[in-house]
Amino acid sequence: MVKSLKIVVTGASGFIAKNLRKYLSEKDIELISISRNDFKNFKNEIKIISKNYNDKNILKKIQNSDALIHLVGIGKQSVNSDYDVINTDLTKHVVNLSKKARIKKIIFLSGLGVSPNTSLGYFISKYNAEKQITDSGLEFTIFRPSYIVGKDDLFSKNLKNQIKSGEIIIPGSGTYSIQPIHVSDVVKVIFESVSQLRFNNKIIDLVGSDNITFEKYVKLFSKGTKTKIRKIKLEDAYHEAIRNSKSNFGIDDLNILIGNFKGNHKKLSKLSKIKFQSVLELFQSRRFP
Repeated sequence: MVKSLKIVVTGASGFIAKNLRKYLSEKDIELISISRNDFKNFKNEIKIISKNYNDKNILKKIQNSDALIHLVGIGKQSVNSDYDVINTDLTKHVVNLSKKARIKKIIFLSGLGVSPNTSLGYFISKYNAEKQITDSGLEFTIFRPSYIVGKDDLFSKNLKNQIKSGEIIIPGSGTYSIQPIHVSDVVKVIFESVSQLRFNNKIIDLVGSDNITFEKYVKLFSKGTKTKIRKIKLEDAYHEAIRNSKSNFGIDDLNILIGNFKGNHKKLSKLSKIKFQSVLELFQSRRFP
């Protein structure tokens, strides 16, 4: 049992954070979890609800924590929230908060495909957030994840909703690939990054061992159902995304999906020393979705 660590988690009500908080709680780690929305807390956990992370009581409660795991982010813009405000500016605020609180390390989830050469608005906001962290003087670990899957993840929810409608849409050829990673492995890696010095000051691809075309993934996901799978032209997919905010794929969803970004799983596996689950094997054993 690890009892000496004190960890702060932002974005506590989100999918990854819920799984991470449960995992850390089971290890008897002291948690301070912050969210804009209410959430059910676990044992050894202090709950903070804050709309803008500016509450005066936050600083006192997170003081001298071993690490802050920053999981706040958005993948779709609206007139009420944009990438720069949430992904970049809030990260800057959290970095400054960490310095004031004398927190030793910050861990951040960016995105697979983020680079200084990107032209995609979502990736630019994540890259600028990364820069806030790497230039901060704090110890850090930055993960660039592919699709993180598990119970109630947004990617799977999208496909399940399409299955309920009787049809799954594949934009374009469907031959572009993804490297899904199960959330149970993600939380283990994040914990290792807190407790192991070998993760310090590294930017790491957070990807699974399977490189699967989107078409194959959809077929495996919908296996055993009577769902029709239909390909549509990319032009039509983008047109729908532009004119309909409730479309199956947003503009940046499409950009990321067809981007065919590849991550280095071998490096992750060697660094973490974790035995990862194959999402393909989980499909075959019917343990997912």
